[in-house]
Amino acid sequence: MNESRILCADMPAERRAIERRYYAAMAMPFLIDVVISAIFSGILGLPELFLRNLLTSGLVLGLGVHVGARLLYRPVHRFLLGGEDFAGIERRLTQLPLRSATLVMWCYLPMLGFRLFAPLVLGAATMGVPLPTWTDSLVTLVVQLLFGFVFTYFLISGYLERLCHFLFEAHGVNLSLFFGRFSFKVAIALIFVSLAPLALIAGEIVSYDGERLMREVAIDLIGATFALGVTLFWVSRALTRPLSRLETGIGAVADGDLSIRLPVTSNEEIGKVTSHFNRMVEGLRDRRRIRETFGKYVSETVAAALLQEAGDGRLKGEMRTSTLMFTDIEGFTALSERLQPDTLIAVLNEYLEVVLEPIQRHGGVVNSFSGDGLFASFNLPLANERHAECAIAAALAIQQALAPRVFTGGVRLKTRIGINTGMVVGGTIGAGERLGYTLLGDAVNMAARLQELNKAHGTRILVSEATRCLAADGFRFRRIGEVPIRGRSETLELHTLEETVGTTA
Repeated sequence: MNESRILCADMPAERRAIERRYYAAMAMPFLIDVVISAIFSGILGLPELFLRNLLTSGLVLGLGVHVGARLLYRPVHRFLLGGEDFAGIERRLTQLPLRSATLVMWCYLPMLGFRLFAPLVLGAATMGVPLPTWTDSLVTLVVQLLFGFVFTYFLISGYLERLCHFLFEAHGVNLSLFFGRFSFKVAIALIFVSLAPLALIAGEIVSYDGERLMREVAIDLIGATFALGVTLFWVSRALTRPLSRLETGIGAVADGDLSIRLPVTSNEEIGKVTSHFNRMVEGLRDRRRIRETFGKYVSETVAAALLQEAGDGRLKGEMRTSTLMFTDIEGFTALSERLQPDTLIAVLNEYLEVVLEPIQRHGGVVNSFSGDGLFASFNLPLANERHAECAIAAALAIQQALAPRVFTGGVRLKTRIGINTGMVVGGTIGAGERLGYTLLGDAVNMAARLQELNKAHGTRILVSEATRCLAADGFRFRRIGEVPIRGRSETLELHTLEETVGTTA
């Protein structure tokens, strides 16, 4: 895909090249008719018949297809010039193979009708060819009409694959309309390739015998071998290239490349699967950004909501009143000296599992872990109008969950919690693949200080005056007092919840 991403600096030249490919493809039925006419005339030894067929083919097939092709391609041409929205041409684009094939079939009809039935009407001597039978002429007409349709359909399907790839790379657009059937395409190709030669030969057997039969069968076999060989090439190309590209994309994802995005180049199930593949990869990229930005601190549902507006995985910086929570384990230093390393890690993991659940359940986002402590926020980055109340409810739920819990090694844990409310700035910081969400401001520092002050006051939860004012209803607070703030003249008023007052172990 890299070679197609290096777009030509002269985009008009690139556009003209892709348009010329379509007109060249639509000229292929004329060229094949010329070859088949040459085979037929050569076996019969009638060069003047070849010249007459060449003239009728050029006038009816060549000219008619050329004019019709310009009309069919006009919407795409306007889009390439920048004069039309992609949604306005998408249906015409997906129908390009069908419309092109129908055009060729209708142009085949008068040309073949003149060649096959003129000798029957005007006489063989007038036309200078052996007199065919009506049966042979009808069978040949039907088979060649179907050949023109099938060949052109798969030929233009192959072109559509290339065109959609170009539109994807040059304009960033992809097909989103799917109404074809892959199984129907395959069935049409197999039925035509299998039955067309048999139908021609059956028509000859019914119509002729002796030397004439052998000659007609030889003409049919040579012509059918050439025509079906060319048809099978384009059938294979049209059916397998989208599958091959999809396989390449799946392989890239399996190797860890989530930057890949595939062009949707067909209007049936393969195109739909490719579209779903792109959506799947986009989802995987979002999950990777979630992990890079938030680690395992929040649930994927919450993280996805946070990143919904951040297409590149970065939440824009914003200032908002939020409630901040810091926790740590009481007596953790002594505990870490007493326990074996593997037991200590097991205890920490169990503890964090207990603490995380109430925080997330009450709408909080864990921003970081630090040893035995964690830092959580309410109302930033995840909006929560009742942030102060939810933070206190989460703190109470943590204490209630820890009280009866016995951890690995028979360990019981107590935690200290500090809660403060104030203005903070939040946003994604980092570079390259190393991203993280952080909160900045004095309110954060105050919450951390409150958590530390629990030790001095023998409390489990300390709440600032700002938090208490926002969440007074439904909670019973007890004023502890005021403490000075380092570097400031004002003091910090402390409160605790009466049912959480305790002593330091």
